[in-house]
Amino acid sequence: MTPKLILASSSPFRRMLMENAGLSFEAHAAAIDERRLEAPLEKAGARPDAVALVLARAKAEDVSRRFPDGMVIGSDQTMSLGGRVFHKPKDMADAANHLQILSGVTHRLNSAVVIVSNGVVLWEHLAHAQLTMRPLTADFIGRHLARVGERALSSVGAYQLEGQGIQLFEKIEGDYFTILGLPMLPLLKKLRELGAIDG
Repeated sequence: MTPKLILASSSPFRRMLMENAGLSFEAHAAAIDERRLEAPLEKAGARPDAVALVLARAKAEDVSRRFPDGMVIGSDQTMSLGGRVFHKPKDMADAANHLQILSGVTHRLNSAVVIVSNGVVLWEHLAHAQLTMRPLTADFIGRHLARVGERALSSVGAYQLEGQGIQLFEKIEGDYFTILGLPMLPLLKKLRELGAIDG
């Protein structure tokens, strides 16, 4: 019997990616404190992509405890510049600060995906994207944030590539799915190998 697929996320973007791929699944948010899990890792100097993997695994394991018979997909993403890991801006001033720091440099999105069944990690994968922001003036940042409003606070980088945020960039290396935080191609390949979807 094909196992029930469960996405351990409340993210509308990740649900959209799964739905667009034609997958039949349920979505259940994990009940974990991400900042509490991140803090000791960052203090210990863990790599940003390792942090993403730990969080993705924790989400999948949490939901798997509630649905032990399901095949649970957990994912997470960190955004890093060198060794610094960014978090969602607290307010519009913080969003402007994020954009000023990212202006003219290349930052990295680290996307992790994990499959857990009955509490056992069956597979995990890391993918990366490199995004180079064009040089931005303080005046442009102010006008941009005025246009996008509170949406800037919903993403770690204070931008949405699928919206006006695309105007901030001069170069993007990495696939769309990795940028949205769920590397779909390796995930679909593994689900076919596990017999969870039609091969």
